[in-house]
Amino acid sequence: MNANGGTSSGANAAGSSSAGLPNPGRFFHRGLRRASFISPSTGERSKRVFTLQEASHRPHGDVSESTPLLQTDGGRDEVLSKRTKAVSYVQDKAKTFYEFATSNTGRGIFKCSLAYLLGSLVTFVPPIAALIGKQQDSKHMVATVTVWFHPARTIGSMHLATILALLGFVYSGIIGFTSMGISMFFGSQDLLVVGHVLVLLVFIGGGLGFVAWTKQHYGDPIVNVACSLASLGCITVLIKEGTVQAGKFSDDRVVQVLLMVLMGIIVSTTVNTLILPVTARKQLKGDLEKNTDLLGELLICVTRAFLSGREEDLEDQYFKDLAKEHQQSLQTMSKDLIETQKELLVLGGENLYEVSTRLVECLDGLSQDLGGLRSAALAQFAFMKAATASGNVEQPKDSGPSPQDQKVAWPPSTKGAPDRAKMPDILDVITEAPEENGNGHGEGTNKPLPGALGSGMSTPERRKSVASIASTLKSPDDMFFTFIAQLGPPTKSLVYTLKQILDELPFKDPDEARPGYSRFIGPAVDVAINENFHSSLKEAVELYRVSRKDALNTLYATRSLNAAFMPQSGRKPTGAFSLQRNASAWDATSPIESRQSVKPGADKPNEEILADIEEVSACCGHFSFSLLDFAEDMLTYLTILDDLKDALNEPSPTWKWLMFWRTPWGSDKRKAFTPGTHVEHGIEQGQSHNIPEPIRKADDFADPEKAPLKHTWTWSIYRKLRLFRRDDIRFAIKVGIGAILYSLPAFIPSTRSFFTYWRGEWGLVSYMAVCCMTIGAANTTGINRFIGTFVGACLAMIAWVLSADHGDANPYLLAFFGWLVATGCFYLILAKNQGPMGRFILLTYNLGALYAYSLSVGDDDHDDDEGGIDPAVWDIVLHRLVAVVAGTIWAIVITRFIYPISARQKLKDGLCILWLRMSLVWKRDPLAMFLLGEPRSSYMDIREEAELHSFLTYLDSLRAAAQSEFELRGPFPDAIVGRIVDRTRRMLDAFHAMNVSITKNLQYTPGEAAVLRYTREQRFGLSARISHLFSVLASSYKLEYPLNDALPSIENSRDRLLARISEFRRVGEGRDATTEQDYELLYAYVLVTGQLAQEIQAVSVEIEMLFGTLNEENLKLQ
Repeated sequence: MNANGGTSSGANAAGSSSAGLPNPGRFFHRGLRRASFISPSTGERSKRVFTLQEASHRPHGDVSESTPLLQTDGGRDEVLSKRTKAVSYVQDKAKTFYEFATSNTGRGIFKCSLAYLLGSLVTFVPPIAALIGKQQDSKHMVATVTVWFHPARTIGSMHLATILALLGFVYSGIIGFTSMGISMFFGSQDLLVVGHVLVLLVFIGGGLGFVAWTKQHYGDPIVNVACSLASLGCITVLIKEGTVQAGKFSDDRVVQVLLMVLMGIIVSTTVNTLILPVTARKQLKGDLEKNTDLLGELLICVTRAFLSGREEDLEDQYFKDLAKEHQQSLQTMSKDLIETQKELLVLGGENLYEVSTRLVECLDGLSQDLGGLRSAALAQFAFMKAATASGNVEQPKDSGPSPQDQKVAWPPSTKGAPDRAKMPDILDVITEAPEENGNGHGEGTNKPLPGALGSGMSTPERRKSVASIASTLKSPDDMFFTFIAQLGPPTKSLVYTLKQILDELPFKDPDEARPGYSRFIGPAVDVAINENFHSSLKEAVELYRVSRKDALNTLYATRSLNAAFMPQSGRKPTGAFSLQRNASAWDATSPIESRQSVKPGADKPNEEILADIEEVSACCGHFSFSLLDFAEDMLTYLTILDDLKDALNEPSPTWKWLMFWRTPWGSDKRKAFTPGTHVEHGIEQGQSHNIPEPIRKADDFADPEKAPLKHTWTWSIYRKLRLFRRDDIRFAIKVGIGAILYSLPAFIPSTRSFFTYWRGEWGLVSYMAVCCMTIGAANTTGINRFIGTFVGACLAMIAWVLSADHGDANPYLLAFFGWLVATGCFYLILAKNQGPMGRFILLTYNLGALYAYSLSVGDDDHDDDEGGIDPAVWDIVLHRLVAVVAGTIWAIVITRFIYPISARQKLKDGLCILWLRMSLVWKRDPLAMFLLGEPRSSYMDIREEAELHSFLTYLDSLRAAAQSEFELRGPFPDAIVGRIVDRTRRMLDAFHAMNVSITKNLQYTPGEAAVLRYTREQRFGLSARISHLFSVLASSYKLEYPLNDALPSIENSRDRLLARISEFRRVGEGRDATTEQDYELLYAYVLVTGQLAQEIQAVSVEIEMLFGTLNEENLKLQ
């Protein structure tokens, strides 16, 4: 049993060391030692055998030692009768159906089908239909509105959707009344043609173009719904009703159309609020619980992987599923927070919303800390892979190495290596092994060897033993081992305490119902926070802080590292990372002097070895810093939960948001950078001659006042017209042009009858629905429109044939058929995420079946061309089908030939621009802002990485559209481009990690200033190389030309930086005032640059696969 009473899963990894099971890890050992941890609920310090895996409450895919080899019920199905099997099958299907029907998606489908049924009653129930008017055969529009404006939303989302729908309602009313007034005015002056031209240009071209711009600019599904309703109302008044063409002002028609739109909104809103209501507050509560649980599970997985050295823990399907689920949880939590805002603002819960926002931001910060832990673990694995690969090179024996042939490598840990049978006992406190009995040693477990670090050894004695073992370090494996031996026990104890706290948070069932307003405003839960959590976690953090500091100091003070750091003249380095070196390269008192005295081509192994040592320090140091940040942010999380508890128990309703004139507009929410308080900062910042040349060039490059050429007056005109070069403006213009051309026959007397006969207005509605920004998106939507229209037409004819007899239709049967069709369509929309397909099927069904019934019950609208009171359903369906197909084809034509925007080309150009923006960030070293101030341009500020992330998300959305664009040169390489996008996202994740580290250290300490100043030259060289490689990626991808074979290496620049950090520890000015905490920023910098190096190399390989073959068309001189 685990600490919370659940069954322990710690035995799941028990058999991992057996043949055929996962690799137990580089630092695995079966023996266990007792470790102390603080119980968060009581604050007591306990010492017992425990594993990190037993803290996890989720089943893992590993096989347990207790798992039976044979299934005892394997042949049970063979003896079951067919009847029993059938009953079991039916029961399983019934259970599955019930679970789906009671889920949020199932309830949403029921609510949407119910809203559609109620909307169709306006057509079937005469008293309700009479409210709209007898001369209105388009009463099916109410049901159409419920299709677009469906009630499967939270109440908070419905608040926003209702407001936007009402805005669309008002907009269509303004367009309708104004256009009729203009047409009537010019008709009275015998200038009706002029009025028609103005209506076409201003109200159809401009009005519908503005709707298209709004839809594209915001790109929000709820905004799209409002735009669809607005275009439906505008087109019905401007095109179908005919009053604008006749130059008359008839408010009856406009009021009837607007009333139908309003009735559809009221129906959906009523169903959403009264039938199985779903609140965003309740969903946010579930998101917070799920996210907290996933944080704990991921923390366990990442810590175990780092301490055991087992990369498989971060690559198996279990961890990938956890990470994916956590990422989806973050996205859902952000969405639900926005919808919760609408609910709480209406209820007066502004204070509760403010606390909820802080809570979500805190969880997001904990996720960032977790990303730091994961990056440190991945850096460890990558470093060990490289060291293992280079360790296979044999070293020369008798003579010194040849400068041309020798490769610097970690010597194999064989001859002269410490006894590895004894060394793993240090790790007894962190190994993950099965627990069979109370003493922690199961059968076959190794017992502590004589003289080894046993469980009874005190902490000082254990550190002395570690120091003695460290004197024989031979490889990075040994050095990681020594780090983990020191940091493992306190790390494991702190993580175990954190996991126990996360298991309890954030909510629990209420002890008693909250009274009055407090019960109404918040979820029916209590904050599950213990009064001892704060003090227990603070004590655990302090213990970890002290242990970490002592461990790092002990390690850096070992004689073996000093021997590697400070080789003496005439003395061979012994112990850690020893190599035979040229005596001439070491006859100096300083490593810098020795490197300067080496002849060109002479071997310099000390720099790479020092870089390896410092990289190991960076990996382990960054992991410990990130874990400390996680624990400190957990304290903040507990504080916010206290505030949430107060806000729930004692709410004070306020509606300050109604005083909108007091809301500050345009305020920048980004935390401003404040230079540090170091005493020398003013001198360095104030004198321009102290600014290094690379930074000066970068600032001048971004300064528009220092442009090399003066622009002419035509340049100012070009700049002022840049608005019309934006894609969203061009999209609005071409949609307006297409709408004008399509609507033109409706305003020409000789063609209006033909346009009306084929119901051209529905073609214009389809045109507005299919028009998309890119060619591929329009093709995809058009195909869905074709298929949906055909299926909907067939369903309408089937429903009419089954329910009608010579024009006398059974409204009950027709309503039932409509409800079945609506249920299936909303299943496609909500469950299968096939929104366009489901909507187009249902809309076409409305145009056929419901419109035919409107004609059959009383035709006062001169629709004899479609059968009148005995409707010819075949003609009705044919007319709508032709209109929809014509509008869809017209939308594809307009998208393809007027300002065409290719998703392929836009994705390609977007990736190139994104890489160039990333190049600009590194053109000016991100850490230079601490001593030299902020960059002059936001393009060079790494704190703008959130904008880059948003742009990459937009580019990723273009991939689906790019697959629907057909070109003669071949299909779109979606797999390769997808991998490039994923690699670029990982680069931006590294940017984000760097941004988080900078944001947390906005004011530097004297120690940080010293080490930043000492490593300035190496950092500038490294950042310049990264910037160069990003620009090379962009140019190669843009020109479709493979990368050059001789690209500069980032690793060499990183090694120089790491060696410089190592040198600062010994001889750097200001090293005495530098603490280990002052290296945190540089550690993050080192890991980020290492990750960027790997991802850039991976993208280079993908580009080579795309353009590895010479394309002569791109190289012709023409």
